[in-house]
Amino acid sequence: MTKGVNLLRQWIFGNFLRRLRKSPKQGALDLVNRTVHSTDFPGEYEGYDDAWDQQKFEKDFRIDMIKMSHDELEFDMVGIDAAIANAFRRILLAEVPTMAIEKVFIYNNTSIIQDEVLAHRLGLIPIKADPRLFEFRSEDDTEGTAEDTIEFQLKVKCTKNTHAKDTTDPDDLYKDHKVTTKHLKWIPVGSQGEIFKDGDLRPVHDDILIAKLRPGQEIDLRVHCVKGFGKDHAKFSPVATASYRLLPEITLLKPIKGELAKKLKKCFSPGVIEVDGKGSNKTARVANARKDTCSREVLRHDDLKDLVKLSRIRNHFIFSVESTGILPPDILVEEAIKVLMSKCRTFMNELSQAT
Repeated sequence: MTKGVNLLRQWIFGNFLRRLRKSPKQGALDLVNRTVHSTDFPGEYEGYDDAWDQQKFEKDFRIDMIKMSHDELEFDMVGIDAAIANAFRRILLAEVPTMAIEKVFIYNNTSIIQDEVLAHRLGLIPIKADPRLFEFRSEDDTEGTAEDTIEFQLKVKCTKNTHAKDTTDPDDLYKDHKVTTKHLKWIPVGSQGEIFKDGDLRPVHDDILIAKLRPGQEIDLRVHCVKGFGKDHAKFSPVATASYRLLPEITLLKPIKGELAKKLKKCFSPGVIEVDGKGSNKTARVANARKDTCSREVLRHDDLKDLVKLSRIRNHFIFSVESTGILPPDILVEEAIKVLMSKCRTFMNELSQAT
């Protein structure tokens, strides 16, 4: 992810914005000199300078990694405008491609689930496959190739368990009565068997329930997975959620001591306000404003509301990215950066042609 962040800083916000400043087009100058918040001109907010300055941006812009697991990532993007931050969020949701089930060929379905409902449920199953290794499939292609299609087979039939006695539990009475994603078997297309190992292409989770059967009922079908975008269908979205919030800022206008300090602490989430000292020397301080949920509970108390100022830092964004498991969250952020860079290249080319 570090490489992608450096590219973002050096290329997009260096060359791209510097080139905009040199453009003779009035529209380009307006784009640079104006803020992209809800107001049109810099200086609209007291104490906040939102006029564009290239040197200030290069000095202040940074990305801080806070925490990361195999499917969740939290990082801070500091010194940037809300429009760019929101562009990352929208790209993560809708413009980073993934592989998902697109075609369902049903040969037999005697379950109580209708064919179209079953196909819809299958389409929403996240598929563990690196989309960067596949191409987009053309709309008029009905067969698919090894370069653009992944095929799975689902063939399950429910039977009675003849050894079950004195029980009413379906898990004991029946065999294969729960159809889950573990029953999806990968069928190599073309030369895929030589490229991928068994288990490389599979559903992200093995325990997603697809249908329930009873003895005599069965499901027999095949599916084709193709590459697509979340803006076309939610099943292609690589994230369960991608969001950001502004960093809370809590300012104590006057020293708050004694019992009032304890009362102030209870108005915020745990860890936001700490009380130092003992007895009458107890003094409240802001320990970690990041943990604040912005409940504004303190403003309900007449003896506290004039002692505390609540605000948010307008250019400090706390991003949370939760992957569906198709790709690690840090890879998703890198891919989003590449998409934004591609958009900037397109805009720069159009700007060059216009001038």
